[in-house]
Amino acid sequence: MSETTAVIDFEKMDGLVPGIVQDARTGQVLMLGFLNPTSYAKTLESGFVTFWSRTRQKLWMKGETSGNRLRIVSASTDCDNDTLLFRVEVEGDGLVCHEGTVSCFTRPIAIEDKKAEAARG
Repeated sequence: MSETTAVIDFEKMDGLVPGIVQDARTGQVLMLGFLNPTSYAKTLESGFVTFWSRTRQKLWMKGETSGNRLRIVSASTDCDNDTLLFRVEVEGDGLVCHEGTVSCFTRPIAIEDKKAEAARG
């Protein structure tokens, strides 16, 4: 499949699209943020993931204060052109989450196993 310049659909979510950040080496999902057309353009221009902060209502380059910037190795969109996936190399100490962990996804959620429950029942 050849690379194309995708037209991202920012209209479905009121001007935003989710941006999934994945470690290019390990495949681990590191975080999720949102991009608007301006932050997307800045991301493509700089080579570093730049989000739109919904709470602060401003551009936010991940790692601009911590040093853990997200240098893009590759980028792709989903089949609907309304979600982005950035495969990155993390600069700095590699702790992407503001809580001091590599990934923001560290809190397990208990999921009931319906098959095991039916087998016991």
